[in-house]
Amino acid sequence: MKITLTLLLTLGIFTGCGPRTPMPVVHIQPQPKVEEIKPIPKAPVAPKRDLKLKEIKDTNYSDQYMYPEDTKAAKKDPVVKTVTPKVVSTGAMTKEACISMISQEKFDKYTTMFGSEDASIKRCAMIQAMNK
Repeated sequence: MKITLTLLLTLGIFTGCGPRTPMPVVHIQPQPKVEEIKPIPKAPVAPKRDLKLKEIKDTNYSDQYMYPEDTKAAKKDPVVKTVTPKVVSTGAMTKEACISMISQEKFDKYTTMFGSEDASIKRCAMIQAMNK
């Protein structure tokens, strides 16, 4: 008796909470037919006659036409800009001071790497400036 009563109550709850609208009807539509594949057209056939290229006559070449003079630039006075290279002053850096600051091995290494002793001395001057 208890079991049937609980079954009826749960069945009533489930039916009361269910959807009120009827289930939609799904119509299956037939798939469209696939069109037949058309063959790819062939490449056009080469012409049967021989084509000869024409020679180009460049008798109308003119330097004035190809490279005209710029009259505006010719009227202006040319301004010459001089660039002065920055010289790294070695100050009182000499070969002996450089060797005493870094070892003889590093001095020889810098000499072979930079190509001259002057470049090695400049390198020592830069190292000294960075340590200040």
